[in-house]
Amino acid sequence: MKKKLILESGEVFHGEGFGAELETAGEVVFNTGMTGYQELISDPSYCGQIVCMTYPLIGNYGINRDDYESIEPAIKGLIVKELCDFPSNFRTQITLDELFKKKNLSGISGIDTRRLTRILRNHGVVKGKIVNADADESTVVSELKSTNFPTNQVEQVSTKTPYANPGRGLKVVLVDFGSKLGIIRELSQRNCDITVVSQDVTAEEILLMNPDGVMLSNGPGDPEDNQHALEMIRGILGKVPIFGICLGHQLIGLACGAKTFKLKFGHRGGNHPVLDLEKNKVAITSQNHGYAVDQESLKGTDLIETHIALNDRTNEGLKHKIHPCFSVQYHPEASPGPEDANYLFDEFIELMENFKK
Repeated sequence: MKKKLILESGEVFHGEGFGAELETAGEVVFNTGMTGYQELISDPSYCGQIVCMTYPLIGNYGINRDDYESIEPAIKGLIVKELCDFPSNFRTQITLDELFKKKNLSGISGIDTRRLTRILRNHGVVKGKIVNADADESTVVSELKSTNFPTNQVEQVSTKTPYANPGRGLKVVLVDFGSKLGIIRELSQRNCDITVVSQDVTAEEILLMNPDGVMLSNGPGDPEDNQHALEMIRGILGKVPIFGICLGHQLIGLACGAKTFKLKFGHRGGNHPVLDLEKNKVAITSQNHGYAVDQESLKGTDLIETHIALNDRTNEGLKHKIHPCFSVQYHPEASPGPEDANYLFDEFIELMENFKK
């Protein structure tokens, strides 16, 4: 079926649709990963977004039962140069097209993804819509310009009911702002007794659980849309060790008096170099974020910058001067991607053990 991608800036891309036969609109972003499309599709941080893959061949190893980051995808759509209809991998169970049909998701293939990526790099992320080939382009552009997408993405993807992932080790409360299953996996491998709670949890509710530590997860959207979370963080700061990842990192920054801003086109992919300023070591990291902590705003706070991105020198890590609290902008659970940053989970374990003493 013929489809086209229309951007609010007026550009039109013609291609072939795959997945469900429906039209879908969202914020168009790009991801530079060569692999990991299954994890990307199921990453709750992509809630409300249509993702363009810069690597040209997507779907070549199919879809399997093990690599999901959530049960139900929150992504709005996928854009690829070439879609593989006959994947080759011993773990393959269904094709990417079949997954999109089952999950009622829409995608488009056969477009010039390099041209689209250049537009996003030059002009920043834009609103876009995957539509049928006969859709009126001027009407779609007008609709996109007048549309304001929802800002409650975290509420959409967070668990509504607390649940346990039992272990025999340290007790960790994981605040789910859109958590990837990779975070639970890494904590479980370290024998943590995990309780996953909703994004609207209060400090009092967390402290009543008497945890050894609190993990603030990744998640979608603008961190400033989660003011309730800032109160929660201020309420537990200094009373229990805290580790924040991605959105959790940004929320720690805001809760401690720093500011955040929207990046022009974000960091999305599995190949982003980050410098650890304390260890003077570089890690290749997996990233997915459209906002960053403003480094100038750290002045006058009790936060220390610990990591920076080597591509654009933006902030990638923070540590509190007084309290047991640290965070990183990238994804140390590395699913998909490199495992350079896995040591951060070990540092969280050490932080909790030392705090108990």
